Order: sequence, then structure tokens, then C-alpha cells
Amino acid sequence: VQLQACGGGLVQAGGSLRLSCVASGGVTLSNYAVGWFRQAPGKEREFVAATNWSGGGWDDTRYVDFEQGRFTISRDNAKNTVYLQMNSLKAEDTAVYYCAAHLGYNPRASQAHEYHYWGQGTQVTVSS
Repeated sequence: VQLQACGGGLVQAGGSLRLSCVASGGVTLSNYAVGWFRQAPGKEREFVAATNWSGGGWDDTRYVDFEQGRFTISRDNAKNTVYLQMNSLKAEDTAVYYCAAHLGYNPRASQAHEYHYWGQGTQVTVSS
């Protein structure tokens, strides 16, 4: 499983970015739980959001508390892509954002060790 995260960049506080995580390597992304994590300089990697495809036509999503409705995770299974829409960005959102995946369905997975496949990360910088 290969994951490619992209869409990061420099944005002013209050702005928006949409990150994409594209899976390749012959995988069917709907069979995987996909999460977004982030790591700021000098800090540990932290969970941001995750999506689990239920197979019944909807996503089971989970978010960390600090997002407060600003972030939305979604997926396009036909494109083997998971998105993270980030609105009302703050300076403290500055970090490298990683997407990660594990095979199966686990809506509770929010720890890095629960995810087996990782993308290379994309830098998000929010200027205040």
C-alpha cells in the first residue's frame, strides 16, 4: 500500500486548505480505515481524524476535539482518495500532516501504532 499526501502549503490564519491522500499499489481504499495525523516541531504526532467505510454506503468518521467542527474528512472510493478539508485555520494548526491506513474496519483507531501504512507527509503552515 502506497499513500501519497498532498495539498499542504502556506495559508493565512482563517483560510482553508484541502489535503488529499491518494492510495496506490493495487489497493481498494474502501477496505481500509484511513486517518490523518499531524506533527508540529518538537511535539508528538497526534490524531486528527479518521474515516472507516461501513460498506453500507456511508462513512464512520471520528475527529479529535480540538478541531471543533473546522475539519472534515471524506473519501472518494472511486478515486482511491481521502480528503481532509480544513477551514478557519489557526497558527497552531501548523504541522506536517500525514495520512495513514490500516486494513479493516475500526472506527475507534486513533493511535499511530494502529495504522500500518503511512504517507510521506505534507507541510501545512498557517501564518498569523
